[in-house]
Amino acid sequence: MSKRLFIILVLLMSLSLVGIIFVQAYYINNSIENEDEQFNFNVKKALSYTVRQIEENELDGYYKKYQSLVDQKKQADTVAISQLFIFQQNNDTNETLITRSGILEENFKLSSSLFDIGLDSLNIKRILNSTETKIYSNQPTIDNEINVNPISSIIKTGRLTDAERNVFDESFKTFASRIPIHKRVNEEEISELLTRKLQEDNIDLDYEFAIYSNDLATKVQSENFELQKASTFSIRIFTNEVDKNNYSLLVNFPKRNKFVQSSIIRMTLLSIIFTSIIIIAYSSALLQLFRQRKISEIKTDFINNMTHEFKTPIATINLALDAIKNPKVIEDKERVMRYLQMIKDENKRMHAQVENVLRISKLEKNELNISKDRVKLHDLIEDAITHVELIVEDRKGFIKTHLDADKSSVLANETHFTNVIVNILDNAIKYSPDAPKIDVYTENVGTNIILKIKDKGSGMSKAAQKRVFEKFYREHTGNIHNVKGHGLGLAYVKRIVEDHQGHISVESEKEKGSTFIIKLPLIS
Repeated sequence: MSKRLFIILVLLMSLSLVGIIFVQAYYINNSIENEDEQFNFNVKKALSYTVRQIEENELDGYYKKYQSLVDQKKQADTVAISQLFIFQQNNDTNETLITRSGILEENFKLSSSLFDIGLDSLNIKRILNSTETKIYSNQPTIDNEINVNPISSIIKTGRLTDAERNVFDESFKTFASRIPIHKRVNEEEISELLTRKLQEDNIDLDYEFAIYSNDLATKVQSENFELQKASTFSIRIFTNEVDKNNYSLLVNFPKRNKFVQSSIIRMTLLSIIFTSIIIIAYSSALLQLFRQRKISEIKTDFINNMTHEFKTPIATINLALDAIKNPKVIEDKERVMRYLQMIKDENKRMHAQVENVLRISKLEKNELNISKDRVKLHDLIEDAITHVELIVEDRKGFIKTHLDADKSSVLANETHFTNVIVNILDNAIKYSPDAPKIDVYTENVGTNIILKIKDKGSGMSKAAQKRVFEKFYREHTGNIHNVKGHGLGLAYVKRIVEDHQGHISVESEKEKGSTFIIKLPLIS
């Protein structure tokens, strides 16, 4: 996969994920807003119902008293009669219709103490209605006299209760404004009506309420009410044209936000869970993409380095063989032996590279059978040094040992652990631009022995220290072939040390060298 295609793929995946998260967030936010609007609507509806019911209950109560008193009082204080006569002649039937409609208003003056509205007396009315329709024939009698007796008469009488109620309601609203608010309504009535209506809309939530007059608190309020204008619902109560009190019923819900959010909590949790799964899956896929790309780069680097590692010895062997074929050279035994030794050394070098790769492969498959015996670590160190001391001397360097550990017996595989030390020494030599200067230390710490191999080479960055034991990893220095290797040595070292129940770490600083530290358990 090309770098450009990889970047485009990552960008598309990232944009898709961001889009999914944005849509989920928008949907959740929109749901919360809808729930909030629905909550506001239901609360306002409940308040309107409560106010209307309180006003109706008050009027109904007083109107029942009014009716009872009017019915009991037989004699009206004043009477007013209004009459309307309508004459209508029907030429088709030769008849005349005379309609008389009368309204009788009986006014009573009652003691206002019966209503507790703060007045000496209260004028109330009883309104009666009487309608009479008579039909006369226009035909003259036998004696040619006008017929004065109607041929039909319809009389209807009754009490105009609707009219009385309208007059009473309008009058009483004005009178009632003189009554203190705490005598017109109480907390229990408000709470009962409001709670019932809210529960009809599935709002089972604690609330506080109060009645204010011209922004001033009255005696009618719940115990813990606090005025918070931003979150308080308000509605007018006991309104009329002449009322100067401007009463308002205020209600607030201390846990309103929790209630609104709880209504969509399940949907939100499911959305978060599914979005999290998508994020995890995306992250995993993205990580795998980066790993695959990194592995691809590392393997390409590995192949390039392995090719380079084998190209040089193969070329050397070919040159040596071509030289030996020369008749002048083949007779010179000393030169032939030197060329043969070169062929042997280069062949051994390629074999070592192949063995190193095979070791890692077997370690990855857990197929490497490592038998362990009692050995002295100091002996393994001395043996490993002999493998590299000629190279060090050829580069005018040195290896100094500081074997201060009193006890060095460990349970280890002699061959593999010697290879571990050789690999670390070989790295110290390769990454020393100048003459290699290597110090080897041992010391006892508790029941362990510590082995430190310190060089004064080029060192490594903090990022490289974290990954130096990874398979195929090599720190790039501009030219990947300036230090030969294929990134398998230290991976092999780590696996062998861990198989020996040990631990390996590195301390390094750029241009100041590196120190590899191995800790192994001692045996008695």
